[in-house]
Amino acid sequence: MSARGQQHLWVAQRVTAMILGVAVVVHLVTILVAVRGGLSAAEIIGRVSGNEAWLMFYAVFALAAGLHGAIGLRGIAAEWLGWRGRRFDLAWLAIGLLTAAFGIRAAAGLYAA
Repeated sequence: MSARGQQHLWVAQRVTAMILGVAVVVHLVTILVAVRGGLSAAEIIGRVSGNEAWLMFYAVFALAAGLHGAIGLRGIAAEWLGWRGRRFDLAWLAIGLLTAAFGIRAAAGLYAA
């Protein structure tokens, strides 16, 4: 991969890390506040289902997590296993998008609940 491509991955890794940092805090604070307020899991799901803002929040959360993880695993595979090249880069991108799709599907399931 070119130096410019490496730079893009470095930036993407940092941007997704920032998104994940905020998303994890929002997620955990929301759960802690809801549980301390006496809400059960079913009540929480009832409140967030049909809410487009929560759907978008969790879709962005899932996309950031999928891409962040795939970029990290790509770096590990390149360093430890010597897996390099465009074919492997595309494979890691596919893995990241597939992982994100699973998370987005789960969020969509909550939206439709």
